[in-house]
Amino acid sequence: MQHNIDPIISTIDTELHSLVSKINILDAVKPLNYLQEKETFFANNFSTEPAFIYKTNDVDTFALKRKLYNLPLESIKDKDLYTLYLAVIDSYADKVEQYKSIGTNEFLYDSLRYYGEPSEKDIHNAQFILHLPPNPNDKVGDLVDAQGIAKILSAMVEEEKYTWEMKFDETMVANALVSGTTVRINSNAKLHETDAHALAHHELGVHLATSLNGSMQPLRILSLGCPLSTMTQEGLAILSEYLSGNLTLQRLKTLALRVIAVKSLIEDKNFRTTFLILKETYHVSDEQAYTITARVYRGGGYTKDYLYLKGFSLILNAYEHEKDFNNLLAGKTSLEFLPLITRLIEKEQLIAPHFITPAFRKPVVNDAVNTFITHAIR
Repeated sequence: MQHNIDPIISTIDTELHSLVSKINILDAVKPLNYLQEKETFFANNFSTEPAFIYKTNDVDTFALKRKLYNLPLESIKDKDLYTLYLAVIDSYADKVEQYKSIGTNEFLYDSLRYYGEPSEKDIHNAQFILHLPPNPNDKVGDLVDAQGIAKILSAMVEEEKYTWEMKFDETMVANALVSGTTVRINSNAKLHETDAHALAHHELGVHLATSLNGSMQPLRILSLGCPLSTMTQEGLAILSEYLSGNLTLQRLKTLALRVIAVKSLIEDKNFRTTFLILKETYHVSDEQAYTITARVYRGGGYTKDYLYLKGFSLILNAYEHEKDFNNLLAGKTSLEFLPLITRLIEKEQLIAPHFITPAFRKPVVNDAVNTFITHAIR
């Protein structure tokens, strides 16, 4: 299909992509000494504050923001395209501010401005999940290591005909993550089989699929990410775990613990305090308590993690009520922009997603307990 894209829009799109395509906060806040600080923290009986260090960056935030706001958006005649480009530029102007403060106390406030903080409702939902008894229907399977996880991911890639590059990384906090079409797997990861399959549906079924769909668009703006795309993307990814039948109550409790950890980060601003809240109040293992705490304290205070549970609730509701729901897979979209993206697809400025998350195509029927719990998160 030929797309009659205005040359002016193509120029703006190309310039915007060249300006911000290398902005990657997740990579920038990855501690270079994560394993060393973890060993020190445990060796000192949890009495020290980890001193994470980060790679230096040469982002000139002032110059970059000036170039962003100098893009001639007034030349875009289509109202929907104008709205989308303006929103993305504003979002990136806020995002690049975070680079200046990585590794300092100011990073928390930049993170709060960009991602927000848990509401009372978010805290209530988290506590509701954490007080639930174990679900006897949850089956987790045997433990698999990083090589076993890679095998599970590779099988899905082959079945779905995804394009990807896989790398192992021993310095990661997360078990796996997608950047563009590169999938990094934590070399030290050990997961139960169900969680490994959930990881495949999360990282590949959504994050990789939306990266690939975004790269197929006639305009590259959906490769960059709409405002609030983090909450939508993570919500879609958790929904993929759920609809594939791999979302366990224990996984939901991990997401709930992240909400509690972010709340403690904001109120206590003390790594050890947050760690001990998870360990002593919620009886989490030392290993899991450290991982969750490190996730939210990286960079100086990263509040993104509370969005997983909130995003899942919003996306589950959209899945059940929005007729154009699958258009959220067209790239790095956000729920707020779904009507606008649908209109742009109808006007052939964008194209419908090629890769549809396998769990969305063929959802399984979850047991009654899981169905009740997931629909009780509001």
